[in-house]
Order: sequence, then C-alpha cells, then structure tokens
Amino acid sequence: MNSLLENFSKPILFILLGAFSLVYLRAWARNMAAQVPSSKKPSILELTIGFITNFFDSLGIGSFAPTTSWFKIQKLVPDEHIPGTMHVGHSLPVIVQAFVFMTIIQVDMLTLIALIAMAVAGAWLGARSITRWPRNYIQIGLGLALGVAAITFVMQLLGVELVSNLTGNSLKLMGSKLYVGMAGTFVMGALMTLGVGMYAPTMIMVSMLGMNPVVSFPIMMGSCAFLMPTASIRFMHSNAYSLRPALGLALGGIPGVLLGALVIKEMPLDLMRWLVVVIVTYTSFAMLKSAYTERITDSENF
Repeated sequence: MNSLLENFSKPILFILLGAFSLVYLRAWARNMAAQVPSSKKPSILELTIGFITNFFDSLGIGSFAPTTSWFKIQKLVPDEHIPGTMHVGHSLPVIVQAFVFMTIIQVDMLTLIALIAMAVAGAWLGARSITRWPRNYIQIGLGLALGVAAITFVMQLLGVELVSNLTGNSLKLMGSKLYVGMAGTFVMGALMTLGVGMYAPTMIMVSMLGMNPVVSFPIMMGSCAFLMPTASIRFMHSNAYSLRPALGLALGGIPGVLLGALVIKEMPLDLMRWLVVVIVTYTSFAMLKSAYTERITDSENF
C-alpha cells in the first residue's frame, strides 16, 4: 500500500508543481514582451547576486535578506520594487530547488504532501488573521523561540539530552507527530504572508519531531515553490518589480541552486545538524534585529 502511494503521489505532486510553474512562466513571458527590449538583459553583477543568494538559499539560509541588502547597497532596485523583484526573480530557482530536493532526498510522501498542503493552506486561509498581528511582536517571539531552540539543539549535540528525539533519523511522521507537523507548517505558511521566512522554523520543527534534518529541504522548498509564483504573478500584474534584476536572480540563481543541492546531498548527517544550528541562530538574531530596527523606525515616525 505504501509503495502504491509512493508511486502515484510523487508524479501527481510533480505534475501540480509543473502546472504552477507553467502558469508563472507564461505570465512572466507576457509581462516581459510588453517591456522595453534594452531593459531585459541582466548585468554580470545581477547574475552574480542571483547565483550567490540562491546558493545560500538552497543551503537553507534564505535569499531575501542578502538580496535586499545587495539591492540597497548597489542601488539596483527602487525600494518599492524590492519585494516584487525578489518574488518574481527567486521563484524560478525555488521551483528548481523543489524539483531537485524532492528527487534526491528520500522522504515519506504522505508526510511531504501533508506538510506542503498545510503550508499552502496557511498562506491562503491564515493570512487574514495573521496580517492583523504586529509584525515586530511576531519577530520578537519567533526570534526568542528560535534562540532557545538553537541552544537546546547545541546542548543535545554536545551530549546533554534536554529534549528527546532531537537527533532522530526518521523520514516520516505518524499519528500525533504528523498532526503537530501539519499545524506547524500551517502557521509557518501564514507567517510567510508577513515576510517571515519558514526555513529555520521548519528545520528546527522537523528535528524536534525526531526526523532527519535533511528532510526539511523538500518540505521547505516544496511549500515555497507553490506559494511564491502566485505572489509573483500579482507583482507582475501591477508592474511592481524591476525586470532586469529579476532576470539576473532567475538566470544566475539556477546554477547556484544546483551547486547548493549537491552540497546538501553529500553533507554528512552530523555536519547537517550543525548547519541547522548555524541557520537557526542566524535567523534568530536577524529577526530580533529586524524587530528592533522596525520599532526604532516606527517611534521616529511617530
């Protein structure tokens, strides 16, 4: 029965993702056709940004924060176009990541489909409630929670067992753990609508549920591959993005993704667990810093 589910569910998931990809590419091709020809050729710098940021994205570090910093430092994109440019440009590399990681990393298909479906549902159904919450409070809460989780994970890796199962090697979730995972990805999908990334929370959740941390990659990338193209099309329709930098992210990003996927595939499990610690710690500090910066900005504006 399990092998039958595996045989049918994976192709169906790939077909659905392929359909999403075609809709996104068709919309972008139409939008590109209406733009000035000279604005379509990305520079070496823009291709380099795409390669580097998507390489780190495929390691689970994320691409939005470094892309934003690079765009601002180089003054490549107007501030109001940065969100749209990142969504449009990074969508194609994320789709490639999803296909690659769902192919090369072994994971139970029921678990994968359930968690991806709940992330998508969270983005659609939970967005109305989540967007009413103060963004900086969410960042503070999640940043502190990730910090505690990182410390707990380090203690576990050093041999001090504070929480059981943190160094598990399972490829599937069953029973109550599956329901906890589904609830977790639902919330993460909803938080993505506020610009709060799901990579680090997914990594730590998967580890705490006793799974091999590498399983988080097809879950994370699969969820984002279904969510980002939809947001990208909205930005295209309103022309709220810059075409050339977006093309640089997309074209430079694909080889970066393939290199990153090779690194993840060959990485030993113990090193992977330490990578999770680094990513979760980095994300915790980044969220707390962002919340502090936004609070200072709001008080100055007030």
